[in-house]
Amino acid sequence: MSKKISVIVPVYNSIDCLERCVRSICAQTYKDLEILLIDDGSTDGTEELCERLSAEDERIRVAHKKNGGASSARNVGLELARGEYLGFVDSDDYIEPYVYEEMVRVLEEGKYPVVQISRDEVDEAGRRLADVCVPPAQAWFCEAESFIKELLLHRGDCSFCTKLFPREVFAGHRFPEGELNEDFRLLLELLQEIAGIFILPGQGYHVVCRRESTTRKRTKDSFSRVFLDIVDNADRIQELVERKYPALYEYAIRFNLYQRLDYLLHVPVSQMRCDNAFYAGVVTYLRRHVRDTLCNPYLTKKNKGYLLLLTAAPRTVRKIHAQKMRLGVKKEA
Repeated sequence: MSKKISVIVPVYNSIDCLERCVRSICAQTYKDLEILLIDDGSTDGTEELCERLSAEDERIRVAHKKNGGASSARNVGLELARGEYLGFVDSDDYIEPYVYEEMVRVLEEGKYPVVQISRDEVDEAGRRLADVCVPPAQAWFCEAESFIKELLLHRGDCSFCTKLFPREVFAGHRFPEGELNEDFRLLLELLQEIAGIFILPGQGYHVVCRRESTTRKRTKDSFSRVFLDIVDNADRIQELVERKYPALYEYAIRFNLYQRLDYLLHVPVSQMRCDNAFYAGVVTYLRRHVRDTLCNPYLTKKNKGYLLLLTAAPRTVRKIHAQKMRLGVKKEA
């Protein structure tokens, strides 16, 4: 008898993409599935669409909940799941028909703790974009410490959507709620308890990169909290490396510097003030690690140049950069 896979799909205001996502799961060649649509308080008709899709396929179950974010929805799915294996798909995305059959085969034949399919990025019309995570040339088992190294070099895929897990892997673990870099944080927890991840080269998971809605246009003071979370997670992984994986120390420093660079390139200039404790802490870290910026072999020359400039005069550099961007836009016009 085959083992059931519970596929957890957090859903929020996904009226224009959910049907494609769900139909790609229903079309899997591996048939022993339950598809859990966790409606996270949708208000655009997605909640009714979930019910209509459920009526078409008895494998689809729907749960409606008050809006609480993707992690909250996934955690509800974990409580409801009946399958021996657990998978995740985001409602924007879709998968190839072979994905779960291939991943189950690897789990059962190889006795691996987790298997990962590779992914690509496409735009809303399905056109391929540059790979964020380059797939390996051939399938391989990446031991846990090596996978952490890949994450520290921004080469690893921390997404739960590209992976299939035996449900016991989640014993005692849940997605952190109220964060936007939640996959990274939880995966770090799991990697400390599993031997590693078997990675398949086929890009069977399609991440759809959607343009921001015109009703949610960014302003000069718009700022996603994801840039706070990536810095917090960089501190977590540095502490973990110092405690358990000392051979990865230089990689962890590189990661921490890079994440702070990302923060400083996105934080609004209006928030770059001494009374902003988070911003002040980021700058202080950079000033304490100037030698690491200069000597770390895993930072590019461009990374080092930006970091040194932003360490010395972050507000001034950002203002000059913004002015150049504005002039560039005017010339193009």
